[in-house]
Amino acid sequence: MTPKRPQDWTAEEKLSAVIEAAALSDEELGAFLRRKGIHGAQLKEWRQIVLSGLEKRPPRLSKKSTAEARRIRELERELARKEKALAEAAALLVLKKKAQAIWGDGDDDTAGKNGSGF
Repeated sequence: MTPKRPQDWTAEEKLSAVIEAAALSDEELGAFLRRKGIHGAQLKEWRQIVLSGLEKRPPRLSKKSTAEARRIRELERELARKEKALAEAAALLVLKKKAQAIWGDGDDDTAGKNGSGF
């Protein structure tokens, strides 16, 4: 059985080679590369790919979490709308109480004894 070409290696095999090579001295590295049948440039490229994969990136959202995020945004908008309506209702109640304090109760019977209102 002939050994696989480096282009046909799996990601796990490439990662294993990068890790193994990192622990070797320069003299040992040359023998390692010849034994595995890979070039130093390939190993360098694989190392860069591994390191770029370890950079901090936001996790990809699944369809379920995307739907959940959309639902959360909808609920937050609805909550903000209701809070605004509640604040408006509270302000109207305060104004109503102030108006009653200034002008008196609007339910007073202002009609005179004869019912004419004058």
